[in-house]
Amino acid sequence: MLVLDGVSLLDRVLTATTAATSTVVVGPVRTACRPVQWTLENPPSGGPVAGLAAGLAYGVAPVVVVVSCDLPWITAADVQNLVDGLGEHDGFGLRDTSGQEQQLAAAYRRTALAAAVAQVGDPRDKSVRRTLAALDVAWTEPTRAGDDVDTWADLDD
Repeated sequence: MLVLDGVSLLDRVLTATTAATSTVVVGPVRTACRPVQWTLENPPSGGPVAGLAAGLAYGVAPVVVVVSCDLPWITAADVQNLVDGLGEHDGFGLRDTSGQEQQLAAAYRRTALAAAVAQVGDPRDKSVRRTLAALDVAWTEPTRAGDDVDTWADLDD
């Protein structure tokens, strides 16, 4: 719900993903800049892998773009680059400016992502890195689009 330059972080991500065939937001329903499907992870507050499982229950597109809502600098061009960069890989994701791989800012083949999530069983409080570790994921060069905002100080970078 954080607002940066008059636009919520959620709306920034929704603007970056306007080319999507369908969009699912995992979280409580709130006002958004465009229509989306809403769902909650099960159990509520079960962590990001539970969120992936909940979101994967919707849609049928062979490519799924996963974007966390704490990426204020991601653009539609960045999202398109993720899809275009997938190639023969299971996934293609952003690296932040420090070089850190952002599993929650990536395009994935639905079948590969769904299989990885299903393999963990109960997704509650599971590690995203461990869940997706077996996937063949390629990464961008470091980019500000991959910089997430975990603290107020992150906005000053």
